[in-house]
Amino acid sequence: MKVPVTASEAHPFCFACSASNPMGLALEFRGDPDGGVLATFLGHAALEGYPGVMHGGVVATLLDGAMTRCLFAHGVVAVTAELSIRYVHEVNTAEPLTVRAWRESQRHGCHQVAAEIRQGGRITTRARATFMPRHPGEPARPGGTAL
Repeated sequence: MKVPVTASEAHPFCFACSASNPMGLALEFRGDPDGGVLATFLGHAALEGYPGVMHGGVVATLLDGAMTRCLFAHGVVAVTAELSIRYVHEVNTAEPLTVRAWRESQRHGCHQVAAEIRQGGRITTRARATFMPRHPGEPARPGGTAL
């Protein structure tokens, strides 16, 4: 396994997981016995789409952030190339949730990662993504994208 990469090294102001970003979610991930990562999170009204329901874009951010951190735990710095999300149930902003991610495979330099959000004893959201490598310190392309 590669040396783990810290989020503060790879993306120090990340909206999903940096404690340095005052507008961010400040997710705190820990290792999972299966080699993945997980974090708990409690939303609030500012993250709503419909009343009491977390906005789908915030849900996507939680999943994408978890998958990125999973790769960091394996020494991989990568960016999302493709993301597929299945919203199974609404995510309640007033109830704690757990987001978990794990690696599924790697092929041709790309990594396939999966994630899920659980809340109230059930899976509310599932995601799968393909990530492509990014070298630490590599500048983003004009327009803010790394792709």
